[in-house]
Amino acid sequence: MKILVICGAGASSTFVAQRLRRAAEAAGLDWDTAAGTVQSVTESSADLILVGPHLKERAVDLREVLPMPIAVLPDDIFDDRDGRRALALSRAVLADPRTTSEGRP
Repeated sequence: MKILVICGAGASSTFVAQRLRRAAEAAGLDWDTAAGTVQSVTESSADLILVGPHLKERAVDLREVLPMPIAVLPDDIFDDRDGRRALALSRAVLADPRTTSEGRP
């Protein structure tokens, strides 16, 4: 499973991607997580795209052109120091792509 976390410049998404990777490993999941920018996204970038909260308007555009599930991270995602919230959101979205950042469809 490949997860791409995107933000404006790729800096803040790096922290989220690293924390998500550690949480996934702790849960026994073989997930590859990476950080990037909106401009770096392609149809084959990932199985799931997580969009920084400051780019939620861009998620609408991305959903129109990309086949994979795309979720907007909650505003306080940077407080998720161990990555468990990002992991829970990722699992919820993969189970049901209509899931919102609040973890419900």
